[in-house]
Parts: sequence; structure tokens; C-alpha cells
Amino acid sequence: MKSSKSLSGLGALSGLVYSTDSGRTCPECRQAKADCRCGRPQLPKGDGIVRVSRETKGRAGKGVTLVKGVPLDEAGLIALGKELKAACGSGGTVKDGVIEVQGDHRERVIELLKKKGSWTVKQAGG
Repeated sequence: MKSSKSLSGLGALSGLVYSTDSGRTCPECRQAKADCRCGRPQLPKGDGIVRVSRETKGRAGKGVTLVKGVPLDEAGLIALGKELKAACGSGGTVKDGVIEVQGDHRERVIELLKKKGSWTVKQAGG
């Protein structure tokens, strides 16, 4: 039989990161990202390199171009995603700090990102 003291210790270590009611939650205040009380913008952590790759996993064989590691806040990522989608003439979304553009547009996205910002842009994957 385990003591309740050890269970409460483990419970204190875990934090809610996703809720089916509100989606992603802040690890600090445990509120939905939109209702975060911490007041700090959450920038993606990375090594300063923007990586552009292509992925088909989980998409029924349909390829998407992924842009990871862009050091912008959520609003900046959404604006950049909209600009990239318009330039490629394609749809897409921004999820969890990753810009997804439908189709294989790696070359075009890399060119646009190099012109747009002062980031190091690399192609990841094959």
C-alpha cells in the first residue's frame, strides 16, 4: 500500500498542459493560453535557426510544408503564416508555434523567409 504523501508529491510535479474544454493551457497559471494571467508572451524556445521541412505523417499521404523555430509571438506567426500561404497560393494553419502550408513549397518558403527576416533559414529533412 502506498502512502498518500508520495502520491501528493507526484501530483505536485505534474501540470495540466491540455484540456478538452479549453485546449492548450499555460503551465504557470494553468489557464487557457488565451486567458493566461502570467502576462508574459510565450515565445518559442529554439536555437535561432528557422527550419523548413516537408511532412506527410498523419495526413493521408498529403504533404505539407512545416516552418519551425521562427522567433515570433503568436500574432506574428499568424501574420507570417498568412503571408506565406498567400505567396504560395495555398491553404494552411499555425499550430503550436509551427506554420503549416499545404503542399510542397519548401524552396519558395525558404526564399521568402530569407528576404523577409534576418534569420538563418535551413531546409530540414530530405
